[in-house]
Amino acid sequence: MKLLLTSAGITNDAIATALSGLAGRPLSELSIIHIPTAANLEVGDKEWIIDELVKLKGCHFKSIDILDVAGVSPEVWKARMNTADIISFGGGNEQYLAKLFEKIGMKDFLTSVLETKVYVGTSAGSMVAGQYLSRELLKIIYPEEDFGEILEMPMKFYNFSFIPHLNSKWFTSARKDILEKIKDKLSYSVYATDDETAIKIDGEKIEIVGKGDYWVYNK
Repeated sequence: MKLLLTSAGITNDAIATALSGLAGRPLSELSIIHIPTAANLEVGDKEWIIDELVKLKGCHFKSIDILDVAGVSPEVWKARMNTADIISFGGGNEQYLAKLFEKIGMKDFLTSVLETKVYVGTSAGSMVAGQYLSRELLKIIYPEEDFGEILEMPMKFYNFSFIPHLNSKWFTSARKDILEKIKDKLSYSVYATDDETAIKIDGEKIEIVGKGDYWVYNK
């Protein structure tokens, strides 16, 4: 299974090169479908969604499809995803995304197709593919967010927790010093990346790519 976990999408050439390497072809020869569904519950300014799409356009893919899987039947989104080489899941609310994926059977579908396709996550789209931190730890790292009373079940395609937006001005507690203070409470290994860094997963091989900062804790 091949995955590329990002905080803010394909923000630099190093991350784009990693994606091309996972797919085994130049991006110009690849079709991508982007799923912005995680943003459905987010309120306020959505300029960051436009930024995600602009970055995708800058990669010069062969084609870019966009589909909100919450608004169509499984028959529709499965058919559309089957035509793409890369399946991209955008940022937003990872709890909402996990709950929806459980309802519509997204994990089973992805399990059946990700031997030949690449999964790209942005923020929530990256988090939902692995292991969630506990609700208590999420509240420490992202006090700006509402995680509800019960955490949803992520897809667990990889056995660690992904923390996006390290050093971000929007998430002021996503910092190395805070992560160091809570590391003894972590249930899984953790990879935290800033918006210029990504995690490349190719089967059992995990590689940090990009041009920014990161923090790793191996359980």
